[in-house]
Amino acid sequence: MSERILIVDDDDALRESLSLVLSADGFEVFAAANADAALQRASETAVDFVLCDLRMPGRDGMELLPDLLRQLPGVPVILMSAYGTSDLALEAIARGAYDYLAKPFQPSEVTLSIRKARERERLRRTNQLLRRDVERAVGERPIVAASTGMIAVLEMLERAAEYKATVLLTGESGTGKEVLARAIHAQSERRNESFVAVNCAAIPETLLESEFFGHAKGAFTGADRARPGYFVEAHGGTLFLDEVGELPAGVQAKFLRALQEEEVVPVGESKPRSVNVRLIAATARDLEAEVSAGRFREDLFYRLNVIRIQIPPLRERRKDIPLLVDHFVEHFARSMGRAVRRIADDVLEKLVAYPWPGNVRELENVIERSIILAQTDTVTLRDLPNNVVAPESQRISEEGDLSLRKAKRSAEIEVIRRALEATKANRTHAAKRLGISHRALLYKLKEYGIR
Repeated sequence: MSERILIVDDDDALRESLSLVLSADGFEVFAAANADAALQRASETAVDFVLCDLRMPGRDGMELLPDLLRQLPGVPVILMSAYGTSDLALEAIARGAYDYLAKPFQPSEVTLSIRKARERERLRRTNQLLRRDVERAVGERPIVAASTGMIAVLEMLERAAEYKATVLLTGESGTGKEVLARAIHAQSERRNESFVAVNCAAIPETLLESEFFGHAKGAFTGADRARPGYFVEAHGGTLFLDEVGELPAGVQAKFLRALQEEEVVPVGESKPRSVNVRLIAATARDLEAEVSAGRFREDLFYRLNVIRIQIPPLRERRKDIPLLVDHFVEHFARSMGRAVRRIADDVLEKLVAYPWPGNVRELENVIERSIILAQTDTVTLRDLPNNVVAPESQRISEEGDLSLRKAKRSAEIEVIRRALEATKANRTHAAKRLGISHRALLYKLKEYGIR
């Protein structure tokens, strides 16, 4: 079935020429000469795209826009005008238009804008179908799957959620392993019970046993009260062990026993306690290599490696980046109260091309920074960090200076200058934007010699 497009313009000649061009591209074209006719047509016919002139007799395109968005939810509206200015374009996009074309334009510009809108909407729809009830479980951290690799991950995740079998999530740091663990829990029969997440690398070795298995009052110095431990806290629900490869050898045997026997013995007690937990483990380490090196028990590895899900790095799932970007822009703009609505096309191109060594976590941080620095409702290239915008060869100075301290200094100077510029040198407001105290800003201004 052909995609349908509605052209709204009072210029008969332009309507005719656009109709010919778009019909030749395979669209089913409908036309309207004014706002009332457009709304009537939209109520009678399902359309996929709208091309609307800004200046028309009666109600103009800007006045018509909210009615179109309300009557055609999710349908991209592209505004056109021969009286275009950058301010007008920004206003149109801020009000919900997908794009803005200044007349006169080439037919290729129209088809390019429609093609971009089509791809973005296709990815959004695909993602919405795959998320289902997972989005509620993971809160502000999205799971998106437009790439083949992540679609396969979510399909396996959905199957794994039905059973109690242990899941091992592997992949680079920042790929979202805890988000996926929460999604498994949310789709399982244990969804109404506890989800206990523990970072194994963050607990001192001397406290691991009591933290996981609990302890009796007076079991050791400082144990002024009994503690149940993570296994008991997760009873009936899910226990997520992040960075499980960091568990020291001395504790691994007790973990194995807890998993096999489904019971734990708190420190200072002799009677075991029964526990019923669904275990999900995650690691960025190569556990097979750790087993070969004698640092990880082979029997524990096999106990964890029942259902293994490998999370691809972000550089291998570039189709997911536009969806992640849209989510983070919306989230941070809303949480910070900023009127940022979109990112420029050249910004998206840079984001898709960047290799993202820090994966989704790094992308999230970059978008948060960009929302803070954006001076209009659109994120531009100047709002991105230099390492994302410029090739690595451009980031190395002629002296080959790779000093992290100097790089951090340069980055701080740039961000401070941008904050001062955005606030017209109001240091109090600039400090708030930077997330530091006024005194800290004054110190940095003096340290870096910024006037």
